[in-house]
Parts: sequence; structure tokens; C-alpha cells
Amino acid sequence: MSAVAITSSGDAREAQAKPLAGLVFAVRFHKDGSSEQLNVEQPPKPDGGWLWLHFNLADMRACQFLATTAELPEPARALLVTADEHQQLQGGEACLYGVLADLVCGLSGPTEEIGFLHFALTEKVFISSRRHQLNAIEATRKALRLGAKVQSPVALLELIAGQMIESLDQFADGLAAQLDHAEERILADEPNVDRKVVGSVRRTTVRVHRQLVTLRALIQRFEHEIEESENPALNLRTKKLLQRLDWLDTEIVELRDRSRLLQEEIMLKSTEQTNRSLHVLAIVTTVFLPASLVAGIFGMNVEGVPWTANTDGFIWAMAIIGIASAVVYWLLKRSGTVGR
Repeated sequence: MSAVAITSSGDAREAQAKPLAGLVFAVRFHKDGSSEQLNVEQPPKPDGGWLWLHFNLADMRACQFLATTAELPEPARALLVTADEHQQLQGGEACLYGVLADLVCGLSGPTEEIGFLHFALTEKVFISSRRHQLNAIEATRKALRLGAKVQSPVALLELIAGQMIESLDQFADGLAAQLDHAEERILADEPNVDRKVVGSVRRTTVRVHRQLVTLRALIQRFEHEIEESENPALNLRTKKLLQRLDWLDTEIVELRDRSRLLQEEIMLKSTEQTNRSLHVLAIVTTVFLPASLVAGIFGMNVEGVPWTANTDGFIWAMAIIGIASAVVYWLLKRSGTVGR
């Protein structure tokens, strides 16, 4: 497929001479399913097989180009460049298109941020676009470099969806390891357990679960409402994807519930520590209450205060304070308040 075949306006020679605007990478697939990386500085030339073109929507030129892609129907072109990032899956006899959620890929691997892959495919081309670097796309490119064979654009969509599920599964293992570490510290009664870690895991699992539920519902609706295409190259196999999504969603829900329980455990530990501190403070206040009373009486600036003219008055006042505090402490200990 050439650049002329996927553009709806402009001079054919000019399209052949210029690279596709906003193209991140291009891959050509041969009849045997093998692939080769193309030079993005040159427009793809017709050479048999089919193409995967991946665009960066942060480049406005890419949005303008995709909006005029002639081979795709109008709804598919609009979905490739839309800013409304909600998961969708639509299909027909000539084209499949939609939006899928994936983890944003950072320098050190998947992050907690969720990005969205926009895609549209026909029998001869798979066009995808994104605003952030996505983990599943990078994993798919790595699989292709390692020799994975893809026979058709719809098989590429299945591979990308499988990589999304696989990356989420590995990410969930990392979240489980964080919860294991936090749980060990809680059970060991270690102080200063980082509640932010558990809260971050719970927030992430809630967000991922929301996207998984939406994707599962979309695939189920696609399976029941879209009749099997007359073109076998556009038939999306959904049963295996649904099974993997069900298993992954179960794991994510377990992590969500586990993080919630750990948050409650941390709150209980914190409440117990606060209560112990308040208990000690109440005992100290009660023990020294008589001492404060005696000190207040002898500190009054009025006539008739005992021992004001006695050189031993301070000693007698301190003795009364000590005896009163000791009596109160004895009463508290006898009642079981102290040492409880």
C-alpha cells in the first residue's frame, strides 16, 4: 500500500515524495506473516502484503492526515483523532475500529497512568494512533522483532490486545508484591507503614478494574450484536480474549479488596496507637491533678496561706504534693486503670 492509496487529497507525486506526517513507525507484513520495519522518513511503497502505521496524535499534522484517510469510513477516521478517550469497539464488513485502554509506558516500564490506543483496520492496513507511549504497542513491536508472525490486521489487533492483558498481568504482580511488603510490616507491628503505597495500589486497581469491565462489556456486545463478517480476514476472535479478561479482572478485584482491607488494618493500628497515647496522657494528667491543685492553693497571693512565714513551708508543700500524687496513682492502679 502506498501513501497515495491512503490519502484523499493532494498531488500524488507530492504524497509519494513526502513522509507521512506524525508517523511514529511503520511495519510491512508479508504473506507468510513475517514483518519488516520501514523507514518513517520515506512514504510506504506498494510491495505486497499489508501495513501497520502508528501515529502520534500529539502532532497536529498527524490528526490532519488521519482525518483525510480515504480508505476508512468517516466514523473510523473521526475515532482515530478524537479527544474523547472512552473505550469503544465498532465493526462492519470492511472495517473494524475502536479505542482500547492500556498502561502508559515510561522509561522504566509500565506506569500507573492509563492511556488509550485508537485504531482502525481493513484487510490491507492497520492504522493506530495514541497521545502517550503505550506499553502494549512497545511489547508488540518487541515480539515482532523477535520473529512473531502475524497473518492479518485483525490478528495484529488480537496480538496487541493480548499484550495489553499480559502487561496488566505483570503490573498486577508488581502491585501484589507491594501489598505483600506492606502486609508483612503491618503484621510485624512496624511503625510508620507507608499508607500512601497501599492507597496508590487501591486507586490503581479501581481504575484498571473500571477499564476491564468496560472492555469486557464491549467485547461481549461486539460478539452478540455484530454478525460474523463475510470477510474472514476481519473476523475478531473474542472467546479467548474474554476468558483472559475474566481471569485478569478477578485478580485485579482481589488486589482491590486486599488493599482495602490493608487500609482498614492500618487505620485500626493508627487508632489503637492514638488511643494508647491518649490513655497515657489521661493518666499523667490525673496523677498530677492534685499537685496542680496544691500548687495553685499555695500560689494564691492572699493572707492566711499556711507556712508563708515558715522557712520549711516549701518542703511541707512539696510533701503534700508528692503524697497527693502517690495516693491518686495508687487508686488508679488499684482500679486497674494503670497497667491496662
